[in-house]
Amino acid sequence: MNQTAHAAQTLGADLRALRKARGLTLSDLAETLGRSVGWLSQVERDLSEPSISDLRHMAKVLGVSVSMLFSHAPALASEAGYVVRKGARRPIGSGEAGLVEELLSPDLTDDFEMVHSTFAPRSRIGEPVTRPTQEVGYLISGKLDLVISGARFTIHPGDSFRIRGEPFEWINPYDVPAIVIWVIAPPVY
Repeated sequence: MNQTAHAAQTLGADLRALRKARGLTLSDLAETLGRSVGWLSQVERDLSEPSISDLRHMAKVLGVSVSMLFSHAPALASEAGYVVRKGARRPIGSGEAGLVEELLSPDLTDDFEMVHSTFAPRSRIGEPVTRPTQEVGYLISGKLDLVISGARFTIHPGDSFRIRGEPFEWINPYDVPAIVIWVIAPPVY
Protein backbone atom coordinates (compact mmCIF):
# COMPACT_ATOMS: atom_id res chain seq x y z
CA MET A 1 0.00 0.00 0.00
CA ASN A 2 1.40 3.40 -0.86
CA GLN A 3 1.94 6.07 1.82
CA THR A 4 -0.86 8.30 0.50
CA ALA A 5 -3.44 5.53 0.77
CA HIS A 6 -2.22 4.65 4.27
CA ALA A 7 -2.23 8.27 5.47
CA ALA A 8 -5.68 8.90 4.06
CA GLN A 9 -7.36 6.16 6.09
CA THR A 10 -6.31 7.42 9.53
CA LEU A 11 -8.31 9.16 12.23
CA GLY A 12 -5.88 12.08 12.10
CA ALA A 13 -6.41 12.57 8.36
CA ASP A 14 -10.18 12.50 8.83
CA LEU A 15 -10.04 15.00 11.70
CA ARG A 16 -7.82 17.35 9.67
CA ALA A 17 -10.19 17.10 6.66
CA LEU A 18 -13.25 17.79 8.84
CA ARG A 19 -11.55 20.73 10.56
CA LYS A 20 -10.53 22.27 7.25
CA ALA A 21 -13.98 21.68 5.71
CA ARG A 22 -15.42 23.76 8.54
CA GLY A 23 -12.91 26.55 7.98
CA LEU A 24 -11.26 26.04 11.37
CA THR A 25 -7.56 26.51 12.06
CA LEU A 26 -5.66 24.26 14.45
CA SER A 27 -5.78 27.16 16.95
CA ASP A 28 -9.56 27.58 16.55
CA LEU A 29 -10.32 23.93 17.17
CA ALA A 30 -7.76 23.52 19.95
CA GLU A 31 -9.21 26.52 21.79
CA THR A 32 -12.78 25.23 21.42
CA LEU A 33 -11.68 21.83 22.73
CA GLY A 34 -9.70 23.36 25.61
CA ARG A 35 -6.54 21.63 24.34
CA SER A 36 -3.18 22.84 23.08
CA VAL A 37 -2.39 23.34 19.42
CA GLY A 38 0.53 20.93 19.85
CA TRP A 39 -1.74 18.17 21.17
CA LEU A 40 -4.23 18.62 18.32
CA SER A 41 -1.42 18.69 15.76
CA GLN A 42 -0.10 15.39 17.15
CA VAL A 43 -3.60 13.86 16.95
CA GLU A 44 -3.98 14.98 13.33
CA ARG A 45 -0.56 13.47 12.51
CA ASP A 46 -1.50 10.22 14.31
CA LEU A 47 1.28 10.72 16.87
CA SER A 48 -1.17 10.83 19.76
CA GLU A 49 -4.52 9.12 20.36
CA PRO A 50 -7.42 11.11 21.77
CA SER A 51 -9.47 9.67 24.61
CA ILE A 52 -13.10 8.63 24.12
CA SER A 53 -14.10 11.84 25.88
CA ASP A 54 -11.92 13.86 23.47
CA LEU A 55 -13.51 12.05 20.50
CA ARG A 56 -17.00 12.83 21.79
CA HIS A 57 -16.13 16.50 22.20
CA MET A 58 -14.49 16.65 18.74
CA ALA A 59 -17.50 14.98 17.13
CA LYS A 60 -19.84 17.50 18.75
CA VAL A 61 -17.71 20.50 17.70
CA LEU A 62 -17.25 19.16 14.15
CA GLY A 63 -20.93 18.22 13.83
CA VAL A 64 -20.46 14.51 13.12
CA SER A 65 -21.51 11.34 14.90
CA VAL A 66 -19.01 9.80 17.28
CA SER A 67 -19.24 6.56 15.28
CA MET A 68 -17.81 8.47 12.31
CA LEU A 69 -14.57 8.92 14.27
CA PHE A 70 -14.29 5.33 15.46
CA SER A 71 -12.50 2.70 13.48
CA HIS A 72 -14.38 0.99 10.74
CA ALA A 73 -13.83 -2.36 9.08
CA PRO A 74 -10.36 -2.19 7.60
CA ALA A 75 -9.93 -2.53 3.87
CA LEU A 76 -7.64 -5.13 2.41
CA ALA A 77 -4.13 -3.67 2.11
CA SER A 78 -4.38 -3.79 -1.71
CA GLU A 79 -7.74 -1.92 -1.63
CA ALA A 80 -7.12 0.69 1.09
CA GLY A 81 -7.71 4.19 -0.21
CA TYR A 82 -9.34 2.82 -3.36
CA VAL A 83 -12.27 0.49 -2.57
CA VAL A 84 -15.01 0.58 0.08
CA ARG A 85 -16.82 -2.74 0.40
CA LYS A 86 -20.54 -2.71 1.24
CA GLY A 87 -19.99 -4.21 4.69
CA ALA A 88 -17.19 -1.76 5.51
CA ARG A 89 -19.01 1.55 4.99
CA ARG A 90 -18.67 4.06 7.81
CA PRO A 91 -21.87 5.43 9.33
CA ILE A 92 -21.96 9.23 9.25
CA GLY A 93 -24.40 11.93 10.27
CA SER A 94 -26.49 11.90 13.40
CA GLY A 95 -28.94 9.15 12.43
CA GLU A 96 -31.76 11.39 13.59
CA ALA A 97 -35.04 12.03 11.77
CA GLY A 98 -35.07 8.65 10.02
CA LEU A 99 -31.96 9.20 7.91
CA VAL A 100 -29.16 6.62 7.77
CA GLU A 101 -26.00 7.80 5.99
CA GLU A 102 -22.91 5.83 5.05
CA LEU A 103 -19.67 7.14 3.59
CA LEU A 104 -18.97 5.61 0.17
CA SER A 105 -15.69 7.50 -0.26
CA PRO A 106 -12.63 5.72 1.16
CA ASP A 107 -11.97 8.70 3.49
CA LEU A 108 -12.54 12.44 3.86
CA THR A 109 -9.34 13.68 2.23
CA ASP A 110 -10.70 14.35 -1.28
CA ASP A 111 -12.28 17.59 -2.51
CA PHE A 112 -15.68 15.84 -2.32
CA GLU A 113 -17.40 13.00 -0.51
CA MET A 114 -19.84 10.39 -1.74
CA VAL A 115 -22.64 9.33 0.60
CA HIS A 116 -25.30 6.57 0.55
CA SER A 117 -28.44 7.93 2.24
CA THR A 118 -31.52 5.93 3.24
CA PHE A 119 -34.56 8.01 4.19
CA ALA A 120 -37.04 6.01 6.27
CA PRO A 121 -40.73 5.99 5.28
CA ARG A 122 -42.72 8.88 6.78
CA SER A 123 -39.59 10.78 7.86
CA ARG A 124 -38.42 14.36 7.42
CA ILE A 125 -35.65 16.67 8.46
CA GLY A 126 -36.59 18.87 11.40
CA GLU A 127 -35.72 22.21 9.77
CA PRO A 128 -34.13 23.55 6.57
CA VAL A 129 -30.36 23.18 6.25
CA THR A 130 -27.95 25.51 4.49
CA ARG A 131 -24.40 24.28 3.92
CA PRO A 132 -21.48 25.98 2.14
CA THR A 133 -21.38 23.17 -0.40
CA GLN A 134 -22.34 22.07 -3.86
CA GLU A 135 -24.30 18.82 -3.79
CA VAL A 136 -25.63 16.51 -6.45
CA GLY A 137 -27.91 13.59 -5.67
CA TYR A 138 -29.27 10.62 -7.62
CA LEU A 139 -32.35 8.71 -6.42
CA ILE A 140 -31.91 4.95 -6.70
CA SER A 141 -35.27 3.84 -5.28
CA GLY A 142 -38.39 5.13 -3.57
CA LYS A 143 -39.54 8.74 -3.87
CA LEU A 144 -38.32 11.81 -2.01
CA ASP A 145 -39.64 15.33 -1.73
CA LEU A 146 -37.06 18.12 -1.67
CA VAL A 147 -37.64 21.77 -0.89
CA ILE A 148 -34.77 23.84 -2.32
CA SER A 149 -34.90 27.61 -1.79
CA GLY A 150 -38.63 27.32 -1.18
CA ALA A 151 -39.41 25.32 -4.36
CA ARG A 152 -40.80 21.79 -3.76
CA PHE A 153 -39.81 18.89 -6.01
CA THR A 154 -40.77 15.21 -5.97
CA ILE A 155 -37.77 13.11 -7.01
CA HIS A 156 -38.35 9.68 -8.61
CA PRO A 157 -35.94 6.78 -9.27
CA GLY A 158 -33.42 7.80 -11.92
CA ASP A 159 -33.85 11.53 -11.21
CA SER A 160 -30.98 13.67 -10.04
CA PHE A 161 -30.80 17.09 -8.39
CA ARG A 162 -28.34 19.82 -7.42
CA ILE A 163 -28.13 22.10 -4.38
CA ARG A 164 -25.64 25.00 -4.36
CA GLY A 165 -25.41 26.47 -0.87
CA GLU A 166 -29.18 27.01 -0.83
CA PRO A 167 -31.49 26.23 2.08
CA PHE A 168 -33.04 22.80 1.59
CA GLU A 169 -35.05 20.20 3.38
CA TRP A 170 -36.09 16.64 2.63
CA ILE A 171 -39.34 14.84 3.32
CA ASN A 172 -40.20 11.19 2.70
CA PRO A 173 -44.01 11.16 3.16
CA TYR A 174 -44.21 7.84 1.32
CA ASP A 175 -44.52 4.26 2.59
CA VAL A 176 -41.15 3.00 1.29
CA PRO A 177 -37.56 4.04 2.01
CA ALA A 178 -35.89 6.43 -0.42
CA ILE A 179 -32.26 5.66 -1.29
CA VAL A 180 -30.08 8.45 -2.65
CA ILE A 181 -26.41 8.68 -3.64
CA TRP A 182 -25.04 12.17 -2.83
CA VAL A 183 -21.82 13.80 -3.93
CA ILE A 184 -20.92 16.74 -1.68
CA ALA A 185 -18.10 19.24 -2.17
CA PRO A 186 -16.31 20.12 -0.02
CA PRO A 187 -16.78 17.21 2.41
CA VAL A 188 -18.97 18.10 5.38
CA TYR A 189 -19.02 14.87 7.39
